[in-house]
Amino acid sequence: RPKGVAVEHHSISALLHWAKDIWGDQERAGVLASTSICFDLSVFEIFLPLCFGGCVVLVENIFELLSAKMDADVTLINSTPSVIAELTRLDKIPASVKTVNLAGEKLSRELPEALYKSKNIQNVYNLYGPSEDTVYSTFYRVPPGELRLPPIGRPIPGTSAFILDQ
Repeated sequence: RPKGVAVEHHSISALLHWAKDIWGDQERAGVLASTSICFDLSVFEIFLPLCFGGCVVLVENIFELLSAKMDADVTLINSTPSVIAELTRLDKIPASVKTVNLAGEKLSRELPEALYKSKNIQNVYNLYGPSEDTVYSTFYRVPPGELRLPPIGRPIPGTSAFILDQ
């Protein structure tokens, strides 16, 4: 059953200022905006680069990366693990990409390693968050060579995460 969530301005501001500190100028230089504006992730993809000196690489959907006609320099991609796994399998992650943010599904141990095999990928993040928290609630940078299942990480500043049972 769909739920309505009111996203307040201060939540977006807090998210963007946190994200500016995590993703630097090089990563914000070409953020792929492939998410519908009806979905909260679009706030990150559009407003992070626009607010802090980056560039929005606007596409109708992420599968435009399958086309050889992608002429913009994409430096950061946000997507689900299943989509990125398929793009990785097809060798369609642009060479300009430095960072891949993964969210929306459980992350395997194998996908970050597959991404790091591409010499251009410097950072892979596992991100988690319901809409109520304005895009992301927790984050974890998966280091190269991680042997364990990547955790969902720690709460972003200004939020809390509670483990309520096993």
